[in-house]
Amino acid sequence: MRKRQRAGFLVVALAGLAAMTALAHAGNGATPLPPRKLAAQNAPIPPAPIGEPVATRPVMSEATQRNLIERVNAYLSGMQTLVGDFVQVGSGGSRTEGHFYIQKPGRMRFEYNPPSPLELISDGQSVVVRDRKLATQDLYPLSQTPLRFLLADRIDLARDTNLVSVGADDTFVSVVIEERQALGGTHRLMLMFSAKDMQLKQWTVTDPQGYDTTVALYNLDATKKPDPSLFKINYERILQ
Repeated sequence: MRKRQRAGFLVVALAGLAAMTALAHAGNGATPLPPRKLAAQNAPIPPAPIGEPVATRPVMSEATQRNLIERVNAYLSGMQTLVGDFVQVGSGGSRTEGHFYIQKPGRMRFEYNPPSPLELISDGQSVVVRDRKLATQDLYPLSQTPLRFLLADRIDLARDTNLVSVGADDTFVSVVIEERQALGGTHRLMLMFSAKDMQLKQWTVTDPQGYDTTVALYNLDATKKPDPSLFKINYERILQ
């Protein structure tokens, strides 16, 4: 049962590395708000499905949508390292904070602040969910996680993902991706980027039951190179 729970946590956290509502403030050091509170404030207009504009939303041409997708592709493909802090907000309002490191291709580390004992590590091939308190770790193939494309060297969202929609306003550019899994059902991931510089700001994952988990990023540094030892996985410990 515990392993199943942690597997679910992995999907949420990685896709939490992936579906995003909006930050209350876009600048570094801003404190994100839970998505349900944010909806009542200056949340961006939800993106209309590609090729199917909704009458109540501004109509976006296919050329504009393609341009937005290309901008997101260029940002994600050009981003080689990213270090910063995060806040994760669950559907019930639970709040967890921590620090993260990304080094492409394929390497990532999410460290959750106490009292959470968890940390997530990817070495480019596998992902482990490590429980510091119980001294356990569970291993999963990186290729089976929802945000594998975020760690890819290069990405073409239209080709490499099931892109559901794209949208933009003066503050954010948002893309929505669906991940269909035979056993886990369908997860929806919304990524949000700053409209000004296309910097990744937040993501929200919606699980098959309709529950949202939002991860907001701040204090971002794309110039700092993480220590390679941060992404090492002890495979001998897993075998034991």
